[in-house]
Amino acid sequence: MTPDESAWLSAEPWGITPRVAERLRATAEEVAREWGVPLGERLVAGRYSFVALAGDDAVLKVVPIEDDEADHEADALALLGGDGAVRLLRHDRERRAILIERARPGYDASGLSEHEAIRVAIAATKKFWRARATRGQPFRWIGDHVPGWLDNAGDHYLVRQAKEIYATMNPSDATLVHGDFHHHNLLSHGDRWVAIDPKPMVGEPEFDVPPFLWNPIGHLPTKDQVERWIGAFAEAGLDANLLRKWAIVRGTYLGLPLSRDETAETSPQLRVVRALL
Repeated sequence: MTPDESAWLSAEPWGITPRVAERLRATAEEVAREWGVPLGERLVAGRYSFVALAGDDAVLKVVPIEDDEADHEADALALLGGDGAVRLLRHDRERRAILIERARPGYDASGLSEHEAIRVAIAATKKFWRARATRGQPFRWIGDHVPGWLDNAGDHYLVRQAKEIYATMNPSDATLVHGDFHHHNLLSHGDRWVAIDPKPMVGEPEFDVPPFLWNPIGHLPTKDQVERWIGAFAEAGLDANLLRKWAIVRGTYLGLPLSRDETAETSPQLRVVRALL
């Protein structure tokens, strides 16, 4: 595979390169024919995979081999069985293709008020965290990966502080975590909200909360907003101190290194980190 076939886009509109998208489209068309489902046009929201409507009630998704964090998406959806996440209908592990139910009406939580977003986020995450998963069967443990993610964030004073904080932590491996739980991955489905696009691992619930603090896209969080979200999840039973630690650790390795046109003030992740330090 040549570099341009496997590279991610490094500037807007972000996501996978056109060559990777075409490679995945070919796989999706092949799988759709075999499964006997009509394949629609690619959905714009699926930036890092090929996602298209498959008839009226399903969605077909093909994940690139480059996205190893999504290796066990189908396993997580199967474990949940439609409770807290979209239902898995069919899976081809070798071709990294999944057929999932279509959420209807399907709008995400980014258009909700902060109060309502907090309410539906807590309700949805509690369902996801009820699923008990075991390390290595097949899910990876967060503790095996966070140190490497921090190393990849570069030599920055925030990285050094985050590493010091992480050294005081003892991550659990007691439950399934989504890995990328935020407004855009929560969709309305009838009278409830369901998660999509998990990057599943085993860990602890507090690990999943930070992305809510710096989303939705385009949102620049303030210290007061960060504290309101942390307070709401703490009232729902999570550990506030652990929430703050994970927000600093995850905000650091997800926010660094900065892109060429980004600063600590324009990075939503680093705004959260600096609000908490």
